[in-house]
Amino acid sequence: MDTEDNTCCTGPGYASPQEAIKAPAEKVIYTICIYTGTGIEKPDYLATIDVDPDSPTYGEVIARTFMPIIGDELHHMGWNACSSCHDDSAMSRKYLIIPGVRTTNFYIVDTGTDPRNPTLYKTIDGDEVKRKTNLSAPHTVHCLGSEIIVSMLGDADGNAPGGFLHLNKDFEIVGRWENDITGMNYNYDFWYQPRHNMMVSTEWGAPNTFLPGFDLEDVGKGKYGQHIHFWDFKGKSIEQTIDLGEEGLIPLEVRFLHNPDSTHGFVGATLSSNIFHWHKDDGEVVINKVIDVDPIDVEDFPVPMPGLITDILVSMDDKYLYFSNWLHGDLRQYDISDPANPVLTGQVWIGGQLGKAPVVNGRAVEGAPQMIQLSLDGKRLYVTTSLFSTWDNQFYPNMKEAGGVMLVVDCDVENGGMTINKDFLVDFGKEPDGPARAHESRYPGGDCSSDIWV
Repeated sequence: MDTEDNTCCTGPGYASPQEAIKAPAEKVIYTICIYTGTGIEKPDYLATIDVDPDSPTYGEVIARTFMPIIGDELHHMGWNACSSCHDDSAMSRKYLIIPGVRTTNFYIVDTGTDPRNPTLYKTIDGDEVKRKTNLSAPHTVHCLGSEIIVSMLGDADGNAPGGFLHLNKDFEIVGRWENDITGMNYNYDFWYQPRHNMMVSTEWGAPNTFLPGFDLEDVGKGKYGQHIHFWDFKGKSIEQTIDLGEEGLIPLEVRFLHNPDSTHGFVGATLSSNIFHWHKDDGEVVINKVIDVDPIDVEDFPVPMPGLITDILVSMDDKYLYFSNWLHGDLRQYDISDPANPVLTGQVWIGGQLGKAPVVNGRAVEGAPQMIQLSLDGKRLYVTTSLFSTWDNQFYPNMKEAGGVMLVVDCDVENGGMTINKDFLVDFGKEPDGPARAHESRYPGGDCSSDIWV
């Protein structure tokens, strides 16, 4: 097949969410796989997976792009160009920026030259990042027109609060992006809505706290976040900080609706297992809890077990909200036609601590739904099962031997509803170098958790 047959879009992006929805179906998906923390002394890598049902290699890993060193802990990634620069003929969605949380190394991977066989294009040394910016532990990567900004979770020594790294389109370090982080205790995810001069960021914890694993006592000591920050995007400073309190412990993934005229958005409070909705009313931010996942008493678990909401996303048409409960083991779909009043329309079970689906598609699952990526037309939800190496080892210790999996959940975009596709399973326990764990995924043509319009 030639390049055009394997990508949705080789340009910088789509003119609107409506155009993105109508794009051809994805042919490959790129997924981060890690050996860090598994006991296997191999570098982490980017797996290219064939997701074309008409292909003879459907559901198989067709390429592995290994990083040059061991121990990066690749985690999240993002494109050099997204739909915010769709009208810039000088830009092309050709490169994935893939940072390592533990090393602060950045790997620029060329997916545009041969989408079925990506290659390493450039490395940004983590020590250089630390030296020039006093930042470490990169997380979310967003295109900002022709520039790139990355949320950084710590300073050079792994202490909070971190900040934001600014790279130019040639992947050179410009410096720190923000002008002022007053009010920010910790850092994690972010999203921006330029038509309203809004940016939102969330809080996890200092790298020195979360890298070794999760200690419940650290929550009581205030070592994890419970605030959400609304920024003056142009001024690059925090305009308003909201304390979510006990109902909003560890707010992680954050999403605006894709409609660039909207001020509505959602954040998942991971430990409290709640979803909060915000919007602007007469220029003021209003935020309310709209979904609760009740904790469940489980034998030998020290407290009632939370669902642990670890990823959320919004469909490109802004109709459905999806999120994963990594401890309970379920994925949920909510109709958000009225964003302030979500309605549960679908739910499936995959692995998890509650024992409701220990085997899926004939494969025992060690882990549970974690990272999710939705097709642009909203019909296919790709699901992986690893959270973070040390946290995996605590809560799902058998994942070391079993490895992770990727599944597809078919979504009814008209009436709501979800079913696990019985014909698709990527078993990362059978990788050539030993069991690997799969984390975040991206498409060549852009995706629901990265595309932003100006």
